[in-house]
Amino acid sequence: MNQNLDPDRNHETAAPHRHVSVLYVVMVAVAMVVGAGIFRSPADIAAGTGSAFWFFTAWIAGGLISLAGALCFAELATMLPSAGGDYHFLRTTYGRNVAFLFAWSRFAVINTGSIALLGFVLGDYANAVWSLGPHGSSWYALITIVAMTLFNLKGLYTGQAADYAMTGLEVGGLLIVFIAGVVLAISGAPPLAPDPVPKAGIPGGFGMALLYVLFAFSGWSEVSTLSAEVRDPRRGMLRALVASIVTITVLYLVANWALWRGLGIQGLAASRTPASDVIALAFGNWAGVLTALAISMATLTSINATIVVGARTTYAAAADWPRLARLGHWDEGRGIPVAGIVSQGAVGLLLVAFGTYTRDGFATMVDYSSPVFWMFLSLSGFAVVVLRRRRPDLPRPFRVPFFPWLPLLFCASCLFVTWSSLEYVRLGALAGLAMLAVGGVVLLWVRRATG
Repeated sequence: MNQNLDPDRNHETAAPHRHVSVLYVVMVAVAMVVGAGIFRSPADIAAGTGSAFWFFTAWIAGGLISLAGALCFAELATMLPSAGGDYHFLRTTYGRNVAFLFAWSRFAVINTGSIALLGFVLGDYANAVWSLGPHGSSWYALITIVAMTLFNLKGLYTGQAADYAMTGLEVGGLLIVFIAGVVLAISGAPPLAPDPVPKAGIPGGFGMALLYVLFAFSGWSEVSTLSAEVRDPRRGMLRALVASIVTITVLYLVANWALWRGLGIQGLAASRTPASDVIALAFGNWAGVLTALAISMATLTSINATIVVGARTTYAAAADWPRLARLGHWDEGRGIPVAGIVSQGAVGLLLVAFGTYTRDGFATMVDYSSPVFWMFLSLSGFAVVVLRRRRPDLPRPFRVPFFPWLPLLFCASCLFVTWSSLEYVRLGALAGLAMLAVGGVVLLWVRRATG
């Protein structure tokens, strides 16, 4: 490859340096993942499983599948460290065209869709506490995206204490739900609805329940964009990814125990706001404000982490294509890709407007981003298999155990979720696929400058 087109070699005096701790990567991963999913998906999972045994089995299965994926990404990240993360893995494995389409999708669909989605979640709860009118949720989403974009322009590493504090508040929001369950257990209060007698065999809705579980776990893979910045190049990303998945799984299990303890499986399945309902049972009338605060803390931190990792893919891809050079600038003084952060925020604002038009911004953004996200994640997982065969010469400080079965299991899980997200195609999914097609047109345009 032309050295001038390689973002890992380009801009020798303005590129990422290894000054990030494993703890910081774990913090970003937790902030990325723990958010809207855990507050919106348990009801659908309870409805699909029908019993406590299968409900918790689905959550544990989601954690194990995510752990398999984390091991795949640990091999890729230690073998091919780059601020581009998945972009660099896909470029090395499948070529620059596939990598560009991924970078475009993350910029126009995946990360920006997640930012808008989280903005709507925060807006829904904030508007319930302090209403800004019929479009209050959208206004809160817009204000939040602007504020968090400006917050990240300060320079990521000049205020890490604030980042740690925000993630601590996010975890605290989940712990509030857990404490509510403990209070109900100590008081001896029975669940709101008794659990039904479990039926023999795997419930018919288990597959759909697993889809919602994996949605709640999605986002951990994006910390691979920090692989070129973590201090320990050999084992840092492995420790960070495994610790992240274990931490997130434990948090999810304790929070879901509280939801089940307070509502029961039937009550949980019937609830649209399970966290709010459990906190109300434990603490009384002021629970609404407390729940809104917990949700806001979780989503605000997730938006911040999504901005952090998404802008790095934009930086890496732009530095790889001359026509996008303005987006490929790394600010050495602040340690951030400024243009990537600003442009990502602008697209997020446009998607909030799109979600407002459809009248259900959260659902539209889930439909918009899911098919494209899981399709590319399956390609990243399969890259482990391809590179073992094509590039045995690459250094591998860590190798995925149980090869090739573990990577293939992870890929199969990703393809299952991709299919499930397309089974009932709605406007959001069509828009996401259309935006991927637009990326093909943009690819033709940027290729002209390189021949």
